Amino acid sequence: MTSAPEGIPGTDQGVAAEQLADKLGIEITRWDADRLVGTMPVKGNRQPYGLLHGGASAVLAETLGSIAAAMHAAPERLAVGLELSCTHHRGVTDGLVTGVCTPIHRGRSTATYEIAVSDEQGRRVCTARLTCFLKDAPKG
Repeated sequence: MTSAPEGIPGTDQGVAAEQLADKLGIEITRWDADRLVGTMPVKGNRQPYGLLHGGASAVLAETLGSIAAAMHAAPERLAVGLELSCTHHRGVTDGLVTGVCTPIHRGRSTATYEIAVSDEQGRRVCTARLTCFLKDAPKG
């Protein structure tokens, strides 16, 4: 499974094949508390005009931000998405896009991340911001 590290509380390794991130081909290439990086192919994630679907960029952004928030919250708390905003800057028709997730705020009850999605030439395709609510993990 490429979209969630083992050992993060609340993740269900048994449903890996059902995860949207896996279906879109998202691969995490760097697991770090201060910088999480992932890639996604454009092929298979296009809208009818042949461009990368904005919703696919949003899934990439939310995947990266949610994992980063879960890493921050663990093991006492779980991260759940609260708000996602995306600004789409340019179209992409092929290749891979790369998302780089960096923290804006990491608190006890919320965590906010910026996710910059770029094409293979390093041009920004989308800028997203994700805020997650950090709730107490179930006991036991």
